[in-house]
Amino acid sequence: MPRHAISAALALLSGLAFAMPLAAETAPQDVSFAEDGLIEAPLSETAGDPENGAAIYADKTSGNCVACHAISDRTDAEFQGTIGPALDGAGDRWSEAQLRGIVADAKRTFPDSMMPGFYKSSGYIRPGDAFTGEAGSEPLPPLLTAQQVEDVIAYLATLKE
Repeated sequence: MPRHAISAALALLSGLAFAMPLAAETAPQDVSFAEDGLIEAPLSETAGDPENGAAIYADKTSGNCVACHAISDRTDAEFQGTIGPALDGAGDRWSEAQLRGIVADAKRTFPDSMMPGFYKSSGYIRPGDAFTGEAGSEPLPPLLTAQQVEDVIAYLATLKE
């Protein structure tokens, strides 16, 4: 094969690599919620990682689930909250579709919930713009990425009674 043909083929292949996303994610505004708040389809093509989800649960700079929820065997997570329900047995109580809907936007399942929508970019009630005290302008970035939501779901699904 002539050298210019090989070069052309490599250029074409490298162009395709840039055109194709590495891992497709559903944008927050494109999430399809069922009437009862479920999200059947994963938000990312990459399967959730329960270890990453466990870290997000306790990380005060990302999920910070620990601020409101407790998991009895998470002695490493200090100051677990009691505002939300304990997450022991979450994998038995809720399906992955239910968990995905609750994490993405809990108010669609539980309208009176204080839980923030971790994967939404609009529909907030007077969101703040960083720490300025000014109302933010929508769309706002979601609190977690689609992959982080899937990681949290994978972790919660492992919590069995």
